Amino acid sequence: MTPTDSNSARKGCLYLIPSPLGEGDVTEVIPQGALSVIQRVKTYVVEEERTVRRYLSQAGLRGRIQDLDLHVLNEHTQPKDIEEMESLFDGGNDVGLISEAGLPAVADPGALLVDLCHRKGIRVVPLCGPSSLMMALMASGLNGQRFTFKGYLPQKKEERRKAIQALEKRSSQESETQIFIETPYRNDSLLEDILQTCRPQTRVCIARGITTPDEMIQTKTVGQWRRDTPVIGKIPCVFLLLG
Repeated sequence: MTPTDSNSARKGCLYLIPSPLGEGDVTEVIPQGALSVIQRVKTYVVEEERTVRRYLSQAGLRGRIQDLDLHVLNEHTQPKDIEEMESLFDGGNDVGLISEAGLPAVADPGALLVDLCHRKGIRVVPLCGPSSLMMALMASGLNGQRFTFKGYLPQKKEERRKAIQALEKRSSQESETQIFIETPYRNDSLLEDILQTCRPQTRVCIARGITTPDEMIQTKTVGQWRRDTPVIGKIPCVFLLLG
């Protein structure tokens, strides 16, 4: 093998770069280690270009954004397009993966790129940063020894309420915290279903707008929430339930 062939076969690594959960000072929520990686990586796979351009500018790349190589990976990306991203790592080129908010590849389509890297023998490097799921669990006071992340519940009300009943039953039987999320504009509908479906003694944590000025993290019983039900609005929120 010639030196040129060896160089072309060498692959860079994939850095999983956390992003802020909302507006604010990037340096307050993103560790210095991740910010240092941002200063040298030139190729990124992102969920939404506009959001990432603003984030990277705040992270110290102001005036250099136009020099970056950005590629979109979202729920509409085709499998063949993801496979073709292997070439981004050619010649030892490092790539950063950034999701819309929080940790990439967690409740995020970027997991497909991570899977590609494992299949192709490309090193994956996770970096520390804010996770709304873990921060909500930490602050909830619910069981942090046993927990399950359920992602999104069904959109249809009847199916969603059946899913909530099943979560409450499992949580009660296993003493297991159930964690789930919703599209922001359906937050209040989901909370209504939780309060109308669950038993009064079941504990529910509402973790809204974590690390932002709108932050609210409170755990109460369903009975208590029924007497004083908040309006969550269209702010990203994590729900936790323990029967």
